[in-house]
Amino acid sequence: MNTAFAEKISTSILKDEFDLSVDSIRDLNQALHSKELTDSIVDWKVSNPGGQHNIAVGIKAPVNVTIDGHAGYYCAGMNQEAHVIVNGNVGVGVAENMMSGSVYIKGNASQAAGATAHGGLLVIEGDAGARCGISMKGVDIVVGGSIGHMSCFMGQAGRLVVCGDAGDALGDSLYETRIYVKGVVKSLGSDCIEKEMRQEHLAELAELLSKAGFDEDPASFKRYGSARQLYNFKVDNASAY
Repeated sequence: MNTAFAEKISTSILKDEFDLSVDSIRDLNQALHSKELTDSIVDWKVSNPGGQHNIAVGIKAPVNVTIDGHAGYYCAGMNQEAHVIVNGNVGVGVAENMMSGSVYIKGNASQAAGATAHGGLLVIEGDAGARCGISMKGVDIVVGGSIGHMSCFMGQAGRLVVCGDAGDALGDSLYETRIYVKGVVKSLGSDCIEKEMRQEHLAELAELLSKAGFDEDPASFKRYGSARQLYNFKVDNASAY
């Protein structure tokens, strides 16, 4: 740790509560990136986010971060291990490129929620905008409301659960992400088809809904997946998906 940052920690940053009407996002994120601080402080609180961007990004520690209010773009992006709760709405790209941990949104999410995320759990209690789960690579996304058009475009792996409706072109150019939708799907994208809901899928969905905190009947959902016509699918590798 450089001398200047060490001095700052010893004065203003050594705390577990940040008021973003006074404190800077840089100070917050710098503190959350400090191993010395995250080893000693587990629970963090952020007040007055005011829709600012890049709040709590790039965390690599098993800490709990609660954000009281609305957040802007890329909130909790690149998350590893941390558990982030947003008591409000979020802008574009929440939990983008998340690797592990969890992100809970108590309101609505804008476009590209969970984009390119490799792992972890993203829960959105309200609605999510267009391109939810675009190019997702292993994350689990559970949405309590509806999702916008082109969601799960080029989804490669992971599970997307939608308790409401889905917009146009769901799962366009899909790889092996599994999609579960309770409501109406406006249209399916290229190479995305409805698939049989077998017992293992009901069990998988029940576990995801329980983990996300939703009391829904798995039998009321339909499953969608890739028809495997747009890419080279080798059946010998089917167990990997």
